[in-house]
Amino acid sequence: MKWYILSAIFALTTLVAAEQYTDRYDNMNIDEIMANRKLLIPYIKCALDMGRCTPEGKELKEHIKDAMQTACEKCTAKQKVYAKKVVKHIKAHEAQYWQDLKQYYDPKNEYEQTYEGFLASED
Repeated sequence: MKWYILSAIFALTTLVAAEQYTDRYDNMNIDEIMANRKLLIPYIKCALDMGRCTPEGKELKEHIKDAMQTACEKCTAKQKVYAKKVVKHIKAHEAQYWQDLKQYYDPKNEYEQTYEGFLASED
């Protein structure tokens, strides 16, 4: 019986881990990127299909819509912190790009309450 319970826990843990985005880029220096507009804007343009993408940019672009729709449900803990920090920075310093991103990924404002709630949350 113990073996069955341990197997079920392992299977559930594996399933949960598989449901997260890759953590391959979790150690990027986002403060450096945000502090340098020449580094930040290419990531934004990549996300908007307006420019070339680095491997990190491609990975980001692949998950933006899903993250907005699910309040970053599949994000790692670090990605949640980064997402909030970066979006708050873009909203404050690159407002037009924020509007462009919202229009591109949520043209009907269907998920605005979801992602704005996530961005406002403290966790």
